[in-house]
Amino acid sequence: MHNNENVTVGKNLKYLRDLNQFTQEMTADALGIARTTYENYESGRREAPISVLERVSDLFGCELEQLFSQEIQQQGVLVCTFRQDGLTASDLNAIADFKALAKQYMKLKRLSLV
Repeated sequence: MHNNENVTVGKNLKYLRDLNQFTQEMTADALGIARTTYENYESGRREAPISVLERVSDLFGCELEQLFSQEIQQQGVLVCTFRQDGLTASDLNAIADFKALAKQYMKLKRLSLV
């Protein structure tokens, strides 16, 4: 990724994290990385590996392509509303797995309508 892409991805990571009401610490724990590493992705100082971006797209309930979009749209982003206190990395990973399944279902539903 070029530096401008890092900044775009970082801006979108922050937007989606805020939309999901996750802290950097929660997000980093769910991804199995240090908070400072995640902070560097969000600030655009460091390029996030595609494996991290794929997992974060599940955690945030968006398509991977949206992370690279200049103007990310809230439409199509899966957001769960629930009490955030005391969520563990395991809880967040279960949420990410559920959102990944929901995204696949929505893709299949769109394909079946064509």
